[in-house]
Amino acid sequence: MTRLAPAGTTAPPTPPGAPLPLAEITALGHGAGWSGQRFTDAALGSRLRYRSHTAERDGTWHRLRIDLHDPGSGLSAEVRLASPEGMSVLRGEVRLRNDGARPLVVQSVSSLLIGALPSPDALDVHEARNDWLAECRWHREPLRASVPGLNRAAHEHDSRACRFLAGQGSWPSAGHLPMGALTERLGRGGEGDGYRNGDRHGPGDRCGAGGANGHEVGNGIGNGIGGTGRAWLWQIESPVGWRWDTGERAGTAYLALNGPTDAEHQWRERLAPGEEFTTVPAALALGASLDDAFAQLTAYRRALRRPHPDHTALPVVFNDYMNTLMGDPTTERLLPLIDAAAEAGAEYFCIDSGWYDDDTRGWWDSVGAWQPSARRFPDGGIEAVLAHIRARGMVPGLWLEPEVVGVRSPVAATLPDGAFFTRDGVRITEHGRHQLDLRHPAARAHLDTTVDRIVGEWGVGYLKLDYNITVSPGPQGPDDTSPGGGLLGHARAYLDWLSAVLDRHPALVVENCASGGMRMDGASLAVAQLQSTSDQQDPLYYPPIAASAPTAVPPEQGAVWAYPQPEFSAAETSFTLGAALLGRVHLSGHLDRMAPDRLRLVQDALATYKAIRHDLRAAVPCWPLGLPGWTDPWVALGLRAGGTTYVSVWRRGGRSDRTLPLPHLAGREARAEILHPSAPLGTARWRADRAELTVALPTAPACVLVRLTTAEG
Repeated sequence: MTRLAPAGTTAPPTPPGAPLPLAEITALGHGAGWSGQRFTDAALGSRLRYRSHTAERDGTWHRLRIDLHDPGSGLSAEVRLASPEGMSVLRGEVRLRNDGARPLVVQSVSSLLIGALPSPDALDVHEARNDWLAECRWHREPLRASVPGLNRAAHEHDSRACRFLAGQGSWPSAGHLPMGALTERLGRGGEGDGYRNGDRHGPGDRCGAGGANGHEVGNGIGNGIGGTGRAWLWQIESPVGWRWDTGERAGTAYLALNGPTDAEHQWRERLAPGEEFTTVPAALALGASLDDAFAQLTAYRRALRRPHPDHTALPVVFNDYMNTLMGDPTTERLLPLIDAAAEAGAEYFCIDSGWYDDDTRGWWDSVGAWQPSARRFPDGGIEAVLAHIRARGMVPGLWLEPEVVGVRSPVAATLPDGAFFTRDGVRITEHGRHQLDLRHPAARAHLDTTVDRIVGEWGVGYLKLDYNITVSPGPQGPDDTSPGGGLLGHARAYLDWLSAVLDRHPALVVENCASGGMRMDGASLAVAQLQSTSDQQDPLYYPPIAASAPTAVPPEQGAVWAYPQPEFSAAETSFTLGAALLGRVHLSGHLDRMAPDRLRLVQDALATYKAIRHDLRAAVPCWPLGLPGWTDPWVALGLRAGGTTYVSVWRRGGRSDRTLPLPHLAGREARAEILHPSAPLGTARWRADRAELTVALPTAPACVLVRLTTAEG
C-alpha cells in the first residue's frame, strides 16, 4: 500500500522502501527477516505474491479482496479491505489458508498494515489508559520519545525501536483501550508542550470546523502545537488480546495492527492442509484533526453494529446497584424503589446482582444456576417483583454473569470438564469461579436454557451481562494449539451465542459490562446495545470518564451512572445527574427516600434528557477543552447534531469561569441556553466573532448542559 488518504486529497510522493507488504505473518520455521520487537519485516510477508483481486460494492460498503500466495510454504493470504460509503475509515482483516502439503503453525498475522506515514519527527502518539474505576484516560507523547532518530545512511537500516501496546487476557480493555492514534504537528512549538492551560493529560484537540458527508465531520483547528494536524486513529476489534506498534521505516512512520500473537498472548494456530484462519478486524480512521477522526470512527461504529431499536429509542434505565442496594435486593427493598423510579421517569428497571442468592455464605463462588432466591423474594417470588415493574410502566431487567460458574455451584458438578476452561487437563479457577467455554455444546445449552427462562418465561426485557474475572493466557483443551488460540475461540463463540440470543429475542436489550469498562472493545460493541463505562462510585471522579467515553463508544451506547442520594444538596444532585445527559442515563440512588424537591430535580433532568435524546443517536463528539485529564478542574464534552451543539461542562475546582472554543460555529450566531439544571446555576454566553462559549459557574462542584442552536438548528 503506497498511499492512504481521504478521497480528493493529495499527498507527497512515497519514499522508496516506505511501503509495507499487505500482510505480515510469522510461523514456526518462518520467522522475522529483521529481529526486534517490531511486527514488520517478517520472512513470510515479504514472500507473498499477488495472484488476483476482486472489488465490489456491498450495500453501503466498498470491499477489496486481494489474494496473495507464497509458493515456498504453500500459504495463501486473502487481504480484505473495506470502507463504508462517505466515511474516511479503512477496515482490514486477513484470511489465511494452508494450500501446502504440510501443517503450518502460525505465530502472528497482521490485521492491517500502513506505511509511508509522515516522519516520526512530526508525529505524536496517543494511547488510552483504561483501568477499573478510571477508564478512558488519554495520554500523548512525541513518537520520537520511543523511536530515536538514527543515521540510516550510516547503518543502512531503520531503528529496531517501536512504540507498542498490547492488551492481554479475557478483559481486552484492561490497562488500555484497544485503540491509539497518531497526530501530525505543524507550525512552531516544542514537542510535548501543547496541552492547553496546563493540562498535560489530553491530546488538546478542539472541536472541528465544517461538515462533510452528512456526518458533521469537521476540519478542526488546533492540536495544541501551532496549527492543524492530520490524525490517524485506530481500533483493534478483538474481544481478547491485541497489539499495535508504530515506528520508523525509510524516514516515514508505519503502523501495524494485530490481534493476539505468540509473543504477547501465547497464541498460535496450527493449520493443517486445507485449513483456514481469519484475523480479528482492525479499523483506521483518517481525519484533518483528532476530533475529525473520532467523528469518522463514531460514524463507522454505527455502520458496523447490529441494528436494534434501542439505538434510536434511548430509554432511561434505572439500576438498583450503584451506591444503592449494592447486590443485596429483596422484595421489601425493591418495591418502593420501583415506585420511585417510575415516578422519576425511568423506562427500564434492572435488578442487579444478588437476586439468585440463597446462600448465607455469600454468592460470589456459588453462582451459575441462575435461579431466583426464595429467601429474598417471598410472597410470589421474583416474578411478582417483575410484574410490579411492568405494572409501573417499565421494562424489567436482570443482571447476569453468564460465563462464570462458582466453585461451590451445583452446575460445577453437573457440566462436563469440557464445558469449562481447562489447561493441562485441569479446570482453570479464577477468584473462586470456573469459566465456561462457549465452544462446548453443553456450556451453550446451559446458557440458552437460562436466558430463555429469564426472557421467555419471566418476561425480562433487559439483561446486564457482567464479567468479573479475567483469564490469561487462556484455556488449552484437546483441540487447541495454544492457550491464546483457545481464548480467542471462546470469545468468538461467546459473541456468536449472544447474537443467536438476540435473534431469538429481538426486543431484548443487552448491556455489555466487565467490572465496568474492562470489555470495551469494538467486537463486543458491534453486538451489544449498551456498554458500561465504569463502576466509579464517586461522582467527583466520573466527569473525565463520562467526557472521554465517546472516544470508545457512540454516545447512545455509553451507559453512564447517575446516582443522586437523599442527603445530596441541590447542586450535588444536579452535578451527579449531569454526567449522564450526553450518554445513556443509568439512574440509581435511593430515590424512594428523597424529599419532593430533590425528586423533582431528578424528574427535571430526565425530562431534559428525553427532550434531547433524539439528537444524540446521530451526533458526533468533540472536546472544546481537549480530552480531559484525570484531575482537571474543568471538563467539557461537546456533541454536534446538525445545527445544534450540546456541551456538558463540569467545574470541579479552579477559577469560576472558563472559555470554550467552538470553531465549527465560527461567525455563526447561535442561541445559548442552559438546559440543565432547571434552576439557575450559572451563565453561558456565546461570542460568534470569537467562536467562543464562556461558562461561569460560581460554585464547585457544578455541572451545566448548554445547547447552542444556529439558524438551521
